[in-house]
Parts: sequence; C-alpha cells; structure tokens
Amino acid sequence: MLHIVFFEPRIPGNTGAAIRLAACTGATLHLIEPLGFDFSDAHLKRAGLDYHDLASLVIHPNFEEFLTSAPDARIFAFTGHTQNNFAEVSYQPNDYLLFGPEPTGLPARVVAHERITAAVRIPMLPHLRSLNLANAASIAVYEAWRQLGYPGAAQFS
Repeated sequence: MLHIVFFEPRIPGNTGAAIRLAACTGATLHLIEPLGFDFSDAHLKRAGLDYHDLASLVIHPNFEEFLTSAPDARIFAFTGHTQNNFAEVSYQPNDYLLFGPEPTGLPARVVAHERITAAVRIPMLPHLRSLNLANAASIAVYEAWRQLGYPGAAQFS
C-alpha cells in the first residue's frame, strides 16, 4: 500500500490527522525524528480520535535510517519549489509520499537527495505559501489511492 512520510513534524494535530488518514486508507505513516511533540499530547490524541490502534505507524530516528528502511522505494517529495504537478505522476503500490515540517517544508538537501524520485507540488493560488500539512497529505494520498483503484476500500454499489 501507500506510505505517508512526515519529515520532522512539529504540530501534533497534523500528525494525529495523518494517523487517522493512514487508518482510513490503509497507508503506513512514517515519522522521521526529531518530532516537535510527544505521543501523550492531547492535540495528537484528539485529532487521531480512536484510530491510533488501527493505523500502521513507523518512527525513524533520522532521514538516513528512513531511507535504509525503504531501499528500492519510489519517494516523491512534496514541495512548493517545483513546477511538477503531483497529479501527473503515475503512482504505484508502495510509493512513499514525503512531506516537510510545518511551517518550513522540506529542506533543500532532502528534496535534492539522490534517493528522491521526483519533487512534486499540489497546485494552489500563487500568492499563498502552503496548505495545511494534514490536508496536503490527504489530497496526495487520495489521488494516489484513486489511481490505484482504491484497493481494500469498501465498494460502491
């Protein structure tokens, strides 16, 4: 299935929402340390509701350890510093969708890393800085999942 990756997330509510997103879509959520919160944070728990036990969650001590855990993975870095439209990617099962921390986004060294398959962006109006992290992850995951035919989802009749 798909993988959501948060690089050094700082806002617990966004990570809680991503836990819920992972549970609802069957994706695995990867968090790359350091984290800007601990797992006892009330905002994290509230945003994730009762989905914490239903989500697949992996915590990596740093970016290099994350890369080691996914040796042959296709990794798409979401950034505002490219013209590549995320919806023009042909997603595959087991793709990794990498998002940067709030409010800075992914560092240039991560976006430029040799293991990054492509830097992509979600279109938005030009005079605005960025989408909310959890919202951006939701948009990306649902586009990739749609392309894959929603494997594992309840079927519509």
